[in-house]
Amino acid sequence: MIVVATEDFEVYHDVVTALRERGVEFTTIEPDDPVPERATVLVTGVEDEVDVPAGVDVVTATPDEPRTAVEDVITLLRGGEGQTIVGIDPGERPGIAVLVGDMVVATFQVPADQAADVVREEVEDATDPLVRIGDGARLVGTRIIDDLDVPVELVDESGTTPYLGAGARGMGDVLAAVNIARIEGERIETRDVEPTAGELQRIKDRSREASEGNRAITEALARRVAVGDLTIREALDEHGDGE
Repeated sequence: MIVVATEDFEVYHDVVTALRERGVEFTTIEPDDPVPERATVLVTGVEDEVDVPAGVDVVTATPDEPRTAVEDVITLLRGGEGQTIVGIDPGERPGIAVLVGDMVVATFQVPADQAADVVREEVEDATDPLVRIGDGARLVGTRIIDDLDVPVELVDESGTTPYLGAGARGMGDVLAAVNIARIEGERIETRDVEPTAGELQRIKDRSREASEGNRAITEALARRVAVGDLTIREALDEHGDGE
């Protein structure tokens, strides 16, 4: 049984909310109350003093990272820690799934330029994290890989997107990321990708749509966008300067 015992209102509110969101059963007590005999995990705040019985694991929660504490609680309930693996289904809005052992502990879908920041935050305290990224959306995937400083495996993402039934619309990229996280890939440090003519043309078309004067950037600038040296907005600014 999970027991929450804290006088810190912010910690109490955020931890209890996170536990309810995860569908985890728990009870609450005052820090000076006796801990129930059936307790297996005790969640407290930094300043709380609780008489902890033998055999009860303690998780200390802070106001700024309540979800991390809840993930630690769930890991303890599962009987021990597993490796933290992050699966990424690359695209303009990559799906991201964080697994600890076999359990999915967090999912995200963010703009591509925010993906590496999300991953870094999720693996910050992990002992031996691993990122597995699908081999599709080559240009976006390459930019994400280059922005990471943790071990990365490139995964064949064929067949990782499941059939989406009623009510599951929009979840495909996240579910694909879960599947990618569970597939062993090839360890890589970088990925050299030469943009195809079609990929460059799509970037030029996007630049025309984003421009104020219906103008497309040059192929040279499109290539720099493709490899992540420039954003389309930055390329348009350079193009306007006479390139």
